[in-house]
Amino acid sequence: MRRAFDIKWVVLCVVSLYCTKVTGADDAISEYAIAEYAIVEDGIRQPLTSTLGDSEAGRLAFSDRESGHCLLCHIVKSLDEPFQGTIGPDLTDVADRLSVPQLRLRVVDQSHISPETIMPSYHKTEGLNQVWAPYVGKPVLTAQEVEDVVTYLSTLTSEGPSDE
Repeated sequence: MRRAFDIKWVVLCVVSLYCTKVTGADDAISEYAIAEYAIVEDGIRQPLTSTLGDSEAGRLAFSDRESGHCLLCHIVKSLDEPFQGTIGPDLTDVADRLSVPQLRLRVVDQSHISPETIMPSYHKTEGLNQVWAPYVGKPVLTAQEVEDVVTYLSTLTSEGPSDE
């Protein structure tokens, strides 16, 4: 009995290591892992990653109709993108109204602030309804993408986006 258990364990380890090497499973697991965060008052004060957000990467994720889908509902007048949405608030000068921690919470999980919102939770996998099959068990945005989008949104002021 003991030998059978040992062989199964060895086979499992070898298969796991092989799959990790072949598919890059370690990267996939860490990429789609939900970052730990604490909600303090009406925001998430600490970044989700140790890497600073990249405003240009955030603009691209925000504008990408295959990834963030933000433009389906929101408009940013400084973006040269057609067919921007009007369902959600205009984000043209969102950084004048919301702090970075407030922006981060809204991107991570707007339902924490507005339980009846139609805005998706972009960095959450639990307690969701009607999740599209490719996203089951995975957040829409990785922790780094959240930080990139938040950094981009933090540049949107009434003076226009900064070049940071």
